[in-house]
Amino acid sequence: MVEGRCMKCKAQRVMKDDKEIEIAGKGGTKRRAATGLCEVCGTKMFKFLPKKTV
Repeated sequence: MVEGRCMKCKAQRVMKDDKEIEIAGKGGTKRRAATGLCEVCGTKMFKFLPKKTV
């Protein structure tokens, strides 16, 4: 479960149907992110995630 900020509700909410993705970062690196839907209004949400520690 990932928590992010909904831009429509202007509140911290838990993402529904969240999934982890990788997007292109600076210098050809990959950045972790999560995408999902707001559980209240259904707006698409997005959040950058910290790097994985090994």
